[in-house]
Order: sequence, then C-alpha cells, then structure tokens
Amino acid sequence: MFDLKLIREQPDRVREMLRSRGDDTARVDAILVADETRRKSLADLEALRNQRNTMSKEIGKMKDDAEREAKKAQVREINARSDGLEKAVNEIETRLRDLLAVMPNLPDADVPFGKDDSENVVIKTVGEPRALDFTPVPHWDLGPALGIIDFERGIKLAGSRFYVLSGAGARLQRAVIQWMLDTHLAQGYREMYLPFLVKEQIIFGAGQLPKFRDNLYRDVERDAWMVPTAEIPLTGLHADEILDGKKLPLNYVAYTPCFRKEQMSAGKDVRGIKRGFQFDKVEMYKYCLPENSEAELESLRENAEEICRLLDIAYRVKILCTGDIGFAARKTYDLEMWAPGQNEWLEVSSCSNVGDFQARRSNIRFRRDPSTALRAGAGAKTEFVHTLNGSGLALPRTMIAIMENYQQQDGSIIVPEVLRPYMKMDVIR
Repeated sequence: MFDLKLIREQPDRVREMLRSRGDDTARVDAILVADETRRKSLADLEALRNQRNTMSKEIGKMKDDAEREAKKAQVREINARSDGLEKAVNEIETRLRDLLAVMPNLPDADVPFGKDDSENVVIKTVGEPRALDFTPVPHWDLGPALGIIDFERGIKLAGSRFYVLSGAGARLQRAVIQWMLDTHLAQGYREMYLPFLVKEQIIFGAGQLPKFRDNLYRDVERDAWMVPTAEIPLTGLHADEILDGKKLPLNYVAYTPCFRKEQMSAGKDVRGIKRGFQFDKVEMYKYCLPENSEAELESLRENAEEICRLLDIAYRVKILCTGDIGFAARKTYDLEMWAPGQNEWLEVSSCSNVGDFQARRSNIRFRRDPSTALRAGAGAKTEFVHTLNGSGLALPRTMIAIMENYQQQDGSIIVPEVLRPYMKMDVIR
C-alpha cells in the first residue's frame, strides 16, 4: 500500500510527482480528507469508550436503584453511539484503503520528465543492426514458410492472437528459455518453479489489482488468477513474512507462461507473434535492503543486457520518462532488440526498481539484525524490503529478433552459437 505518512507529511511533493506522471492529483486531497475524518472519528470513538468505562465503574458503586438505572440508560446510549461510530470508521477505512490502492508509485528524482513513450530517453545502443545483403523477411512470412509457425491452427484452437510453434520453432523456444535460465543461474539467481494461478491477494500485493483487472484472466469458480508475469508469484513468495536482513539480497529467476488480455493494445501491432494473449517469459526478481536498491537495479539491467550481448543482436537501452513508467515502478529501463524484418526496435525487457511499493501491499519486511528480536521480543524494529523485477528476457519478441536477424537469403535461419548446444542443430531449414 502507498505510504500514507508520506502523503500526510509531504502532500505537495506527492502532487508534483503525480503531475509528472500525468496522474490525477485530486486523489491526494481525497486521501487527506478521508485520513483526517478517520483520525477524528477514532478519537471520538476512544473518548466514548473511555466515558463508557468510567460510567460502568460508577454503576458498580451505586446503591440507589433509580440512579443506577439512569446511568445504565446513559451507557446504552453511549453504546449505540459507539456502534454507529464504529460502522462509520469501518466505512471510512475501506474508503481510505481503496483510495490508497490506486495510488501509483512515485518516480525517482532522476527519472526524466515526459508526457508519454515518445519522450523516453535512449541512454545507449550496443552493436550495429545486422547488415543483410538481401531484403529481410518479417517473421510472419519467414516462420510459416519454414513450417515452424502456424497461425491458422493457433486461431482454430484458441482464436485470434494465438499461434502454434512446430518442430524447430517449438524446439527453438524451449532452447531459448533453458539457455536464459542457465545464464541467470550462473549470474547468481536461484531458480523457482511457480504456480501459474495465484490468489487475488497475491495479485493485489504485486500491484496488478485493482488497476489492471480488465487485462487479467480469472478462474471465477476458484477465484484464482492466471499470472500475467512471474513477477506476481515471486512477489507473493514472501508475503506476510519477516526476512533476515543479513541474507538480503534474495535473487530469484523463474520461467512462466504469461496470460494477458492486452485490452489496452487492441488493434495495435497485432500481426505475427509480437502481441499475443499467451506468451513465455523468464523473469528475474530481487529482494534487497532499501539503501541498495539503486545499485541492484543497475545489476539487474546488466544481467538482462548480457542475454542480448550473448545472442549477438544489436540492442538499445531506454530509461522510461515519468509519463510512461509503470504503475508500481519508481524507475524503469527498457531493453529493445533490433528486428530487421519489421524494421523496428522490439522491447524484450523492462527492469524496474519498485522500492517498498509492493512490500507495503504484501507486508514483506526484514530485520537488520534478527538477534534483536530475541533480545527485544516481537516488537523489535522491522522495515519494508525493496523489490525489483526484470524480464530476462521476454518471448516471443526475443524469438522474432533471433529469426529476423539470423535469417539467410534462402529462407533458412542460422541458430545463434550460444543456442546450438541446446538445439543440437546449426541451421533451421
């Protein structure tokens, strides 16, 4: 949950940062009003309870029946007022939680100001787009011609924006996933195999609900949600836990299929396999000390960049501006690979520092010195961890980049050198 204390103490700063995101600042005023009403109501309720307790003690000492009955009547009146006030407090607390639940994270001070994705800043380009001595073919022609992508049968099975990978296409996808996992394990991550369905509170804790409800798939009968990214269960992995600060950072990596309705991209870039309702992704995730999260973001980005470098495909790195940064993120780098068949840069990774935003929603804390809990009892100080996430990388756009960069004039595709031990073949014909 968003830090209410920050809104109380620095409302103008919060308004300014919301404006930089192009977000509504009126919600700050609504939160402050709700918070003030709640605190006043709680104070009134406490005063009534104290008054009731005092009267109850007085009743026990009274000898006059009439006087005692009159005092009991006053207590009943106080109880009725207390019940009404408790109901009002519950309602205003629900209202306050709902307002805080849709408050986005605030961008870091070094995030560039901008109104939308057109103002994201390219901070570096690595490698030159591959020079092909023929006109490159887009993957939506290349794949079917080789018999490795079948769009018609994907539509027959599941409808638009689904496809079937066949033969070497399926093999290539599996090889890429396995190689990426192995590479991240060598970087120091611990692999996790996760459920592909999670509870609603897990989705909420990661910041996907309530904002992205219309973009998620849900099993209504079980009230379970299909994961839109492994970031969700990796966040929930330590929900309601107190971690040992001495063991941070925790670095996890996981492969999951991802399911998104892509409502916000209707009619946009839908040709081929670029935007589907189901796709695969390898996700990196970090839990770390607050003071280390900036350095951990750079490390996370470097780990994602290594995948691009090892594939020997030109890529560039962008820092997202305030108007394009995600709901939960305070700073994000996007990695984009060059795709010559489409003549465009394709986003294959987003690496984000979320700060304590998800930790507050999921109640994930740590103790710097767990031994103090033994000396000081359960009240020993805890803090919220910082969390970070990054694609390492996302498919199918990585698949598109491989196919289009490594295509040959005869329509075959050279298998990148790092994938040959996994593919057991050098060329897809």
